Amino acid sequence: MYKFITTLALTICLLGSFTASSQWYETQGHARTNDISVELARTKAMENALKKALLVSGASVSSVQQVVNGLLTQDQISIRSSGSVNSIELVDEIHSDNLITVTIRADIFPQEKKCFAVNFKKSLLITRSHLLQREQANIGEIYRIDKAAMRKLAAQLNQQSTFTKSSSILNNKTEFSRLNNSLASDEISLLTRSLSDSTDSQYIMFSEISNISFDKQATNSWSFWQQGIYPRNFGITFYLYNGVNGELLWQQHYQNSAPWTFTKRIKVDVDGNAFWQSEYGVMVENILDEVIKDIDENIMCEPSRGKIIQVEGNKIMINIGRDHGLKIGDEFSLLHLTNFTSNSGKAYAGYNVSPYKVKVTKLSRQTATASTPDGRLFGNIQVEDLAVRY
Repeated sequence: MYKFITTLALTICLLGSFTASSQWYETQGHARTNDISVELARTKAMENALKKALLVSGASVSSVQQVVNGLLTQDQISIRSSGSVNSIELVDEIHSDNLITVTIRADIFPQEKKCFAVNFKKSLLITRSHLLQREQANIGEIYRIDKAAMRKLAAQLNQQSTFTKSSSILNNKTEFSRLNNSLASDEISLLTRSLSDSTDSQYIMFSEISNISFDKQATNSWSFWQQGIYPRNFGITFYLYNGVNGELLWQQHYQNSAPWTFTKRIKVDVDGNAFWQSEYGVMVENILDEVIKDIDENIMCEPSRGKIIQVEGNKIMINIGRDHGLKIGDEFSLLHLTNFTSNSGKAYAGYNVSPYKVKVTKLSRQTATASTPDGRLFGNIQVEDLAVRY
């Protein structure tokens, strides 16, 4: 009998060595049961959990689904040339509404690298999306889908992700879409760093909704066409930027369609339950679930950076704390901000690695105080420099 658990977030913890050359990892994964069987949802949740364990352990896999299904009938399966999964054990399982969460324990061999940064949450700012073709929102008057979808994404991130601590700015749009259309990469970098500074966020998320049109022609898969119910598309592109240097870290487009079951003349509340429980709303929510998985995969092993907000003697204060997963005794390296100009006259920002390392001695929810273990005073370290855990 499975031991049921109450947490829905994905967590990863190192349990200890199984042998001298293998390692046990316990992970949680989730999947929705909207339109699939419980058995299929359970398999998808196991895929999600195993993928995270593989990423953290340093192994890699081309098809996690093949691994999960293979391990149901085999004692061992190779993961490319970098390692193998000796066994998977399903430890816990919980069902909550349309979400299934499983806990697995995997014996992964060998572990070539360890993702230390996975222990910390990265702060992510979600900005309001931009509806590229506003006239497509006329039917249903769903003009506020740009705001509602990002509000839903932020809520799901805080519920499901272990690797991000998200906040959002949704009341006003940014200049990102205009700058992106003009290919103004330098201005986007400035916008990203400005938002990062003002919100204490390590990553900034922009997005553009490119397609909410109706399909013009019926297909065999839409048997309800005769009933006056039409497929409606949802296409969206996400852009994830590093707030420290303004660089684009990840970009991905998502596209799907589902029946629009509302009448043409009704105004649909995109923040209401009727919309999100409709077939179209469920489809959008499933896309957002995929986005969360991709965000986690791209952020989880990135260095955890805290900006130095105070320097005093051999102590510093940084703008990440207990809410980001920090603990007393955690060790950080220090990076000193430096600027240089290229031969073409273009200015760049960079960092010099400082010889100083600090350990966390005091914590609050949003900040941490750290000091040099030997009491040495800092040299050129100052406010706006970084404390980094790789």
